[in-house]
Amino acid sequence: LDYYLDLARNLVDMGVHSLAIKDMAGLLTPRSTSLLVSALREEHPDVPIHVHTHDTAGSGVASMIAAAQAGADIVDAAIDAMSGLTSQPSLGAIVANMRGTELDTGIDLAELGLLNSYWESVRQTYAPFESGQLSGSSDVYLHEIPGGQYTNLLFQSKQLGLTERWPEIKKKYAEANIVLGDIPKVTPSSKVVGDLAQFMVAQDLSAIDVSEQADTLAFPQSVVQYLRGEIGIPPGGFPEPLRTKVLESRGLEPVEGRPGASLKAYNFEDAEEQLKSTYGDRAISPKETLSHALYPDVFIDWKNFQSVYGEVGVLPTHIFLNPMKEGDEIELSLDSGREFLIKCISLGQVREDGTRVVAFEVNGERWFMPVTDNSSQTEGSVREKATGPGSVGSPCRVL
Repeated sequence: LDYYLDLARNLVDMGVHSLAIKDMAGLLTPRSTSLLVSALREEHPDVPIHVHTHDTAGSGVASMIAAAQAGADIVDAAIDAMSGLTSQPSLGAIVANMRGTELDTGIDLAELGLLNSYWESVRQTYAPFESGQLSGSSDVYLHEIPGGQYTNLLFQSKQLGLTERWPEIKKKYAEANIVLGDIPKVTPSSKVVGDLAQFMVAQDLSAIDVSEQADTLAFPQSVVQYLRGEIGIPPGGFPEPLRTKVLESRGLEPVEGRPGASLKAYNFEDAEEQLKSTYGDRAISPKETLSHALYPDVFIDWKNFQSVYGEVGVLPTHIFLNPMKEGDEIELSLDSGREFLIKCISLGQVREDGTRVVAFEVNGERWFMPVTDNSSQTEGSVREKATGPGSVGSPCRVL
């Protein structure tokens, strides 16, 4: 409690307009919430207090009610259809529980129900992206995985073939956090802990192994960057001798002070000109330039995707996620005054190269287009042909 009160004093002295409690893992209990919020309210009676939590353990509603009763001005919640689990606690439940009290929200539950019905249908549209998590998980009080990372880490574990070791990954997350110095876990620091946890599971490493073999292990890049100081200095300092071993074995110098202070100036005008010369004037706006500056690899991947498939953002969500069937018809508005009526006429048979010809009509005009069918199961394999320099063709036809 003293740590958070001291931190709040420093922030208020710096002139902040409000105090935000960001409980990203959902570790607040009703009791701890009351202690923290009431202590902050007593010391800072005129500063707005905003509380954010996740409902991973299932106690989020009770904790947010406790926050309101202790003097919080704002608590975060999610519409019922999107609430619970690693999301925020239920808005409807909070509204219902505060009804008739001095903290009555004034929100009409019946009106809220109409909004909830809409978001229920939206969530069903995005069902393919559900994490598969079916219940709350009170072991969050042990591993402290942030709600926003929990489902991402679960998905990544499946991609890495570690599905059966998910309980072990959660345990290693707690160990990795201690190895790295018991740090505040929020993007990007939480990713560092998660990357190290999966690395430890994949390599069958203990916390002691990590410390003893730090100068020879091929750590994830995010871990090396963290230890170098590229995302800042943790409140308790960097763990030693882990940091020294990792940096010296790689010939790296630590970043001194705030990373942004030594960051080289970025010329946005030059960057925008270069991007326009590559993708064209119409394709690049200040938003695209900023996206490229922050995430260059992701931006290039997106532009490559866009060059093949076009501006898919105009597609209705259900069409983007699920292919059209024969007879399906949709209307698209690409630009002002450009309306298209598209009808799927027929789907040809899958060809040897994994494509099928799709016949469709655009405003009554028939088109035929070969489309790669990634869902098809064809016998044999697609044989690459020698097409130019760097290709070696087989001299024997049977191969």
